[in-house]
Amino acid sequence: MTRLPPGQIETRRFPVVGERAPSQELAASLDRWTLAVRGEIEKPFDLDLASFLALPQKPVRFDIHCVTSWTRFDTEFTGVPLRDIVDGADVTPSARFVSFTAYSDRDHHTSLPLDVALESSWLVHQVDGQALEPGHGGPVRVVTPGRYFYKSIKWIRRIDLLAEDRPGWWEENSSYHNNADPTTGSERFTSGSLRPEQLMRFLTAGNYDKYRGRVMLGLDLRQWVPANRHLTRLYLKNCDLRGVDLTGADMRGCNLSLSDLRGANLAGADLSGSDVEGANFAGADLTDADLSDSALSATRFIDGGQEARVNGMEISGTWGLVEEQEEFLASEGVT
Repeated sequence: MTRLPPGQIETRRFPVVGERAPSQELAASLDRWTLAVRGEIEKPFDLDLASFLALPQKPVRFDIHCVTSWTRFDTEFTGVPLRDIVDGADVTPSARFVSFTAYSDRDHHTSLPLDVALESSWLVHQVDGQALEPGHGGPVRVVTPGRYFYKSIKWIRRIDLLAEDRPGWWEENSSYHNNADPTTGSERFTSGSLRPEQLMRFLTAGNYDKYRGRVMLGLDLRQWVPANRHLTRLYLKNCDLRGVDLTGADMRGCNLSLSDLRGANLAGADLSGSDVEGANFAGADLTDADLSDSALSATRFIDGGQEARVNGMEISGTWGLVEEQEEFLASEGVT
């Protein structure tokens, strides 16, 4: 059995994904970090940074599997197991789940069954011997080996032990799978987000204003012929766009993460400021396309011998490219 889960690509880097900075409340003074532990416990408590760092710190090494499809082997974090954090709080018999909430502008949160969290989850402050940078969740984040990394919330602010599950922000807003086991490759998302009649209305729409900023997931769009090229802020995640003609389209601020765009025509398209993490552009025409200021974690431009046409493509201000893809683009004169 291969160590790399289905659909993943290996990187030695540690790409920054998701929110890139905590809420202003924490960003203004990281050393004022505090953690509240509440819910189905007899002894609620708060923990400040000095008290957290005074706890016995231990290393934990595991493979990170990001839902955007990159994997980083043997990443070592330093911190405290969740079990040690809640020890002594007198967890009640009704506690069955745990919810983690972040210092973030959207109050990101995620949940796990309590037995899984007590077995696997840690609160950590170092990675590979260095303090966690804010972009990676510093000063303190959660990590949960054996789950896609969206179950490892950054900038942990609050832990609630719950009698009933509270599905997380990504699970609710992007249909990320609540179990998040990477080993099968089938637990990134739950299901598609449009009924057949809704999909047909999108495919035949004359304009796209009502769809902007709305996550549309897992759609087969191979027959789509856009009525116009004004496609800004369409969130077409994990969609099949193979071979679609998007020549010259204005796609600024789109979210095409994990979508299949192999063989699509994007010559001259403006994708600046977009999220194309995990998208596959192998065999696509990206001649003179603008991908500046876009998220490119695990984005594929070469895959299985197929290469995108990238002459004149702009990637200034982008982040997250894995090594193989960066080397391919550099060989084509795109840097």
